[in-house]
Amino acid sequence: MQAIGRSMLRMTMKKIRYVAAVLAGGMAIGIGTGAMAQTKIGPNAPVTYDNKYEIYGGLNFMNFKAGENIARRMDFGGGEIEGTYWVTPKWGVAAEFRGEAGTSPVYPNPFKISRPLVYMNMVLFGAQYRWAQNQHAAVDLHAYGGPSVGVFNGGTAGGGAGVVYNSTENANLVGLYANHTAPVFALGGSLDMNRSKDWAIRLSPDLIVEHFGNETRTFFAISGGVVYRFPLKKKK
Repeated sequence: MQAIGRSMLRMTMKKIRYVAAVLAGGMAIGIGTGAMAQTKIGPNAPVTYDNKYEIYGGLNFMNFKAGENIARRMDFGGGEIEGTYWVTPKWGVAAEFRGEAGTSPVYPNPFKISRPLVYMNMVLFGAQYRWAQNQHAAVDLHAYGGPSVGVFNGGTAGGGAGVVYNSTENANLVGLYANHTAPVFALGGSLDMNRSKDWAIRLSPDLIVEHFGNETRTFFAISGGVVYRFPLKKKK
């Protein structure tokens, strides 16, 4: 058990280092390119980061295991939308929704079930910290957590001869989790490459921590999309 624990810790630390490397590499690219070509990459107007509200929307990728003992991972694809209120220039509170879908490997079975569709919807809340910023880019760190609703019997109706099982029973027989809600945490950050004072392109990697089964597992996720910063209204 200790060996297994050490192995899981090494895997988690490797994923954390990968998330950090993505953010650091992206920051270097964004700042370096902006310094070389201000008119092409950098914003035309000064970026002040004085906005109180911003919204982000993008596409999301995440890997996952849809069953306790399924050997191979599956890939999720979906969308993500997030709203942030900046309490101070450095700290913000955020709420976001992530909707994912993908096909999962399953146990060999006589029900003609192969790579059934799995759904997952996450509602997450947490905080952001603006770690670094300049005219060309900003790096934020975040920690989110909340409930995740997993639907694992969406594609397990089956078509085998003999005893007919319903989709929920089939999901269990082929190694998938039962439909339920479980806690999920997203620990990571985002790189915002500014296109103007109010618009930016975001790349956001995450370490995903979930507990759908009998143990806590970690996975990798990344999303990319567009950020809009609502301009601060000037007092008359």
